[in-house]
Amino acid sequence: MQGKKTGGRTAGTPNKITIELRKTLKGIIASELEALPTTFEQLQPKERLELLVKLLPFCMPKVDSINGSYDAGWRSLDDEN
Repeated sequence: MQGKKTGGRTAGTPNKITIELRKTLKGIIASELEALPTTFEQLQPKERLELLVKLLPFCMPKVDSINGSYDAGWRSLDDEN
């Protein structure tokens, strides 16, 4: 039959390899996060600072700068009506 799917996974069925890979990666990340304080203490001060700078965007939102003209439409109190 041409044009008809006759085998394979049905729509919405998760890929078994993807599930296993995610489970394995979650385990690795969890163990590394548990060991992070000990690893952090063993780093040199410069390396600690570099690590903190790299991890900071994951903990705090970035602040966008505001661009524009700040004096447009402003008048001082000394200006006459």
